[in-house]
Amino acid sequence: MKKLSAVQIKQQALVLNTAEKLEEQGRAELSGMLQCWFDVQYHLFPSSLLLCFQFENEQALTAAEPDLLKWQKRLSGAMLKKGVILKDMRKHLKFTLKGPDD
Repeated sequence: MKKLSAVQIKQQALVLNTAEKLEEQGRAELSGMLQCWFDVQYHLFPSSLLLCFQFENEQALTAAEPDLLKWQKRLSGAMLKKGVILKDMRKHLKFTLKGPDD
């Protein structure tokens, strides 16, 4: 794997910090949420950012679906506070049953 540049390391820290905060809030507010994980290609940042909230079962996922837009707005707002503009917030956060290794 290619070594990250100084700018990419800052981007990674920013995304990790934001993901951790949203994960903490998500576990408190969404029943059945297991974890928050992300995937990003730093050379295409921020358009390649994808944050996923993983749920333990289909029932928990279905119950959380109505709140998806609220969480997408939270991600967009959190990134904006860090100086990163997400053009289409709906592309950057998803609710799923899959884990990072699936």
